[in-house]
Amino acid sequence: MPLPELADVVVAGGGHAGLCAAITAAEQGRQVYLLERAPAVMRGGNTRHTRNLRVMHDGPVAGLTGSYSEAEFWADLHRVTAGNTNEPLARLVIRESKPLLDWLENHGVHFQPSLRGTLNLSHSNAFFLGGGCALSNTLYQAAEQAGVQIVYECRVTSVSMEGHRCTHVSGQFEGADFTLAANAFVMCSGGFQANAAWMREAWGEAADNFLIRGTPYNEGDVLRALMQQGAATTGDPTQCHAVAIDARAPKYDGGIVSRLDCVPYSIVVNRQGERFYDEGEDFWPKRYAIWGRLVAAQPEQIGYAIIDSKVTEHFMPSVFPAITAESIPALAEQLELPIETLNTTVQQFNQAVQPGEYHPQQLDDCRTVGLTPNKTHWALPIDTPPFYAYPLRPGITFTYLGLMVDSTARVQLSDGNACTNLFAAGEIMAGNILGQGYCAGTGMTIGGVFGRIAGAQAACLPS
Repeated sequence: MPLPELADVVVAGGGHAGLCAAITAAEQGRQVYLLERAPAVMRGGNTRHTRNLRVMHDGPVAGLTGSYSEAEFWADLHRVTAGNTNEPLARLVIRESKPLLDWLENHGVHFQPSLRGTLNLSHSNAFFLGGGCALSNTLYQAAEQAGVQIVYECRVTSVSMEGHRCTHVSGQFEGADFTLAANAFVMCSGGFQANAAWMREAWGEAADNFLIRGTPYNEGDVLRALMQQGAATTGDPTQCHAVAIDARAPKYDGGIVSRLDCVPYSIVVNRQGERFYDEGEDFWPKRYAIWGRLVAAQPEQIGYAIIDSKVTEHFMPSVFPAITAESIPALAEQLELPIETLNTTVQQFNQAVQPGEYHPQQLDDCRTVGLTPNKTHWALPIDTPPFYAYPLRPGITFTYLGLMVDSTARVQLSDGNACTNLFAAGEIMAGNILGQGYCAGTGMTIGGVFGRIAGAQAACLPS
């Protein structure tokens, strides 16, 4: 498909946010070009690896149980971010998540009941039937039906501004340079987590041990280009959605199957065979996204989750088999950990476990006393062979440094003005809401809500 010189609306990035923006603008009669860097078989960005989105709702709907109020959603978000969020924008996302659910269903997306296991999200998160790939494929079909022109393997590398207005984007397509002007632009091209050099700028040599669990195409080209053009940013470059994943996962694109959900039922030790954080602090959906950063702070950026045979049925296993042994010393030998230290760590943990009633899906009273750190829930002695271990590495989904936007999704400039025709949605601006921490499914909610806002705003601009 040859690119034109001029379009009504250009959307850069074909993940969930970009698709919502493109469909919304096209349904208002605009000629929309969606520029997706990946080939068709890899389209969709990190959306391909997701399973659900968090939504406010008043009653049972779309596989959800009970209700999930604005107050409850806000409390969960405020807790995980420790208040490091733009409250007006966060509340906008929360309120607009309710109509987003209806919009997705009206565009062919189907939902299923929440999955059983450690993600106990039946009242807060709507799970896509078929997962993220099914969602992405459905929205691509809806975009095509709405008349969106989808251009694959099209890399946007620069953005040109004149004053407070974006004039055109440039990059590479089909082996040649291109320039495309438009009446409005929506940037949905993600963070910079797949850019090894940029990650090293933020994290130092530790970044070399990080695994990128999402798309390898999010290198931050558009974000960097707009920063150079005077766009205002928000967020810390070291803050990110960082999950503890199986250390045997590939460097890029391992996806959700590489995530380890055994942590609440385990003890996690570092390279020295020592524990370093409370594994049972809270429900896993509210804590799983802190463990990537915790492991990143350990020597060589690696940890090891250790369990025994009593709890193997209480979590979704990794795609990789556990490392097993009939004794803790034998397990330490396989993991190349200090045998005496690990053995002592396990013995001290077992001795500190207090009697309680164990409930794998509730905040129970099984805890330790006298340890640093203590384990506050789901603490059972590790004493029943065989013993199992999973190696952990930081798995980065997306970075939180992003473009500052307002409630209309307009990109803000460092001089205090807003771009008149430049909008952003999805991971490239998620840092406005996610200053730190993460609630399961929130990234998809941000992308869908701001994608629809950006698409509607772009379509309303006079030609």
